[in-house]
Formats: sequence, C-alpha cells, structure tokens
Amino acid sequence: MHSIIAAAFAKLPQKVIWKYKGDKPVGLGNNTSFVDWMPQNDLLGHPKIKLFMSHGGTNRVQEAIYHGVPIVGLPVFFDQYDNLLRLKEKGAALHEVPSDPSYRTNMQRLSRLHRDKPVMPLDNALFWIEFVMRHKGAAHLKAESYRMHWYSYYSVDVVLSFLWLTQLLKYLLGENWLHGNRRK
Repeated sequence: MHSIIAAAFAKLPQKVIWKYKGDKPVGLGNNTSFVDWMPQNDLLGHPKIKLFMSHGGTNRVQEAIYHGVPIVGLPVFFDQYDNLLRLKEKGAALHEVPSDPSYRTNMQRLSRLHRDKPVMPLDNALFWIEFVMRHKGAAHLKAESYRMHWYSYYSVDVVLSFLWLTQLLKYLLGENWLHGNRRK
C-alpha cells in the first residue's frame, strides 16, 4: 500500500512532505520528503501549502480548516468518514485539488467562519476555568448522567423491561394458541 502511495506522489508536479514512521517505501519520488515527525500545525500555516492529505480525524480537520488548507481524505475509523463527508459537502475536500482554486477558496471561507468568534479561545478557556472556581465546581453544569444509577446509565432497566414484555407476550400468545387448538 505504501509503495502505491509513494508512486502516486512521485507523479505529482508538486513537492510532497510525507509524515510516516517506518521504512521508506519503494518508488519514492524526488519530489517527496519523508519525515517521521514534524510540527504539523506550523506546516499547515505555511502560505505555500496547497493541500493536506489526511485520515480525517477531528483535530487534523480543525487544523486544516483554521489554516484554510483543502483536504484529500482517506478515512480509517468511524468519525473520520463523517468529518471528510462534511468537508466534501462544503466543497473543501478531493485529485483536482492542487490545480482547482475553488477548493482553496471554499476552505478559506470555512477558515474565516471558524475564526470569527466573539472571544478568543484562550480567553474563553480562562473564563470557564475561573467560572468553575468561582462557583465551587459548577455542579449545576454537570450532566444528569453523573447522578444516575449504573443500571439506568447503561439502559439495563430498559432492556430488561423489553425482555420481560417479550416473554409475557410469548407466554400469553402461546397460551391463547394452545387453548384455541384444544377447543377445536
């Protein structure tokens, strides 16, 4: 699989920075830099970045949106497909990305939406930390699930009720069928 990706990267006219831990795959092109670690957020913030190829994890998508970099996604786990599908629907994520400026424009529009906040994130975090301290833990903000019994939290009571109801219906229908057959 890695050699197939390396061969595909080698065909691109753009320079590629590939973050990967492992042996260099066969067919790695001269346009591809192979690194095992890098400050990804700094790289996405570079003005010459044309595109970001990602698995579509939430943090990676948020970083790409923040910097306005379009994404080509290869989802691996459950939430990643949904994250990438949302970007695709907004016209910000797919081979024509480097050559089609509309993807960059759409992602930059999403970036402006993402950054347009009345309060900076650090100030917001400080407010909520101080809020919790002022209100001695802010118990009124805790979810009701913290006070639930374990069997209610995991819906054991609901499942047992359905099982009991199913057994009761089977018994009543079975008895009715047996008595109905005897009368004939």
